[in-house]
Amino acid sequence: MGERTIPATNTLVKYDNPVLVTKHDPKKRPSDTKDKAAVSPTRAKSAPPTADAKRETEEILNGILPPKEWEEDGQKWRQQVSTTPATRLDVVNLQEQLDMRLQQRQARETGICPVRRELYTQCFDELIRQVTINCAERGLLLLRVRDEMRMTMEAYQALYCSSIAFGMRKALQAEQGKSDLQKDVDQLKEEKVELEHQLSDLRQKAEQSERRAAELRTAEEKKHAEEIQFLKKTNQQLKTQLEGIIAPKK
Repeated sequence: MGERTIPATNTLVKYDNPVLVTKHDPKKRPSDTKDKAAVSPTRAKSAPPTADAKRETEEILNGILPPKEWEEDGQKWRQQVSTTPATRLDVVNLQEQLDMRLQQRQARETGICPVRRELYTQCFDELIRQVTINCAERGLLLLRVRDEMRMTMEAYQALYCSSIAFGMRKALQAEQGKSDLQKDVDQLKEEKVELEHQLSDLRQKAEQSERRAAELRTAEEKKHAEEIQFLKKTNQQLKTQLEGIIAPKK
């Protein structure tokens, strides 16, 4: 048994009433004539001349919008899209249903909104169903447009997600770089404080050295002056003695 799928009852796409699928033929496709005979024998007996064209249209619709299948109370049910042609009133009702559900689900009018995108996708699928019933080729062309639009949206979404991830990586790298730079700044500040202390110590040592040198120079100059004074005094005494020796006695 395939994956159990609960049918979406709240959709803008028009579906036929659910049909009970026999347990003996679970693998038969919706387009199989035998399955159709088992599901609706009255339709098989009174098949009109245009049954082949209708069957082809059903196959195309089932390819565009696959039937929904689910299990309930041990029985398998299938629900196909409706093959009833749409009237002008159906289109008007579709527009009204779209506006009403946009309002009920509080879809945003601008920007990225998954709810609005889902409802417009359902509306486009319903339009494809209506067009395919009248002209299968036109419906297939619209299917190509829908698939291309989805691929483009997915590409933009992937690009957006990758750009967000890239921006986050760059932000983390910038934050990490900022942290590293802050550490370097703190380290440089500590080195600056240490160098300022060393500079202050060196200045104090230089001032002390200058004071010592000045004191030493002053002491040397004083000592030199005293020696000069002593030598002058000694020279004067010797000169006086020499003059006393040389001078003739009276």
